[in-house]
Amino acid sequence: MENSSFQSSPNLNQQVPLPNASIVLAFGIVSVVLCWCHGIVGLIFAIIALILSGRDIALYNSNPGAYTAHSYSNIKAGRSIAIIGLVLAAVFLFFVIIAVFFLGLGFALLPWEFLNEF
Repeated sequence: MENSSFQSSPNLNQQVPLPNASIVLAFGIVSVVLCWCHGIVGLIFAIIALILSGRDIALYNSNPGAYTAHSYSNIKAGRSIAIIGLVLAAVFLFFVIIAVFFLGLGFALLPWEFLNEF
């Protein structure tokens, strides 16, 4: 009985992973994959990943010994991928806005009075 109580005591020196490490990595990847959905979906996932990674990096910098190095590398990789996804989504959204603008301009300049004759 004494051994079972000794084994159930928590190890205070044990490192834990950062809380959002896998989420940041997943959202970074999703932001790159979904940046082609008119840019908006990728932009949303990239911004969420960057916010969560900023919080976890601050958490890691406050006490680096409490968290695993693997989770910190996941945070850094997810942040890098999210930045790439953010740039791709922003560029694609810019091109979508320009295309819609020129499409609307093209329809506005059509000779509508000639089209009513047919």
